[in-house]
Amino acid sequence: MAQHIKTAVEQMLAPFLEREGFELVDIEYVKEGSNWFLRVFVDKEGGIDIDDCGRISEFLSERLDEKDPIPTAYFLEVSSPGAERPLKKPQDFVRAVGKHVFITTYEPVDGAKEFEGTLLSCDENQLVVLAANKKTEIPVGKVASARLAILF
Repeated sequence: MAQHIKTAVEQMLAPFLEREGFELVDIEYVKEGSNWFLRVFVDKEGGIDIDDCGRISEFLSERLDEKDPIPTAYFLEVSSPGAERPLKKPQDFVRAVGKHVFITTYEPVDGAKEFEGTLLSCDENQLVVLAANKKTEIPVGKVASARLAILF
């Protein structure tokens, strides 16, 4: 059901976001405690502000009221993905080349399941990360999660 809702929300939002110059980063439909949350993460060149989030939220709220794809009560949240933006789509990885990333894998790669370092390159089959002065080639199929990471 969650995937169906995420797909429906993406279809409602895509034309508006494209027209307005926004990028859909991620959609979450999750239960926390007794409450359901529909979270939409959006970005644009130069970042988004509270007014952008308000416009997107208002647009989406109206469409959700019209189409009513969610059978239960929920809270709608529209926000920026933040500094530690998730990397999910191929273009996310391309944009992250040269940046500091944190990647986890489903199974060990060269004896480790967590990699934090610089993303040196990527293609459809693998990511190359420089972590702890060691280059590691990570098969894309083994990536459990990936995000930008803040370097302190």
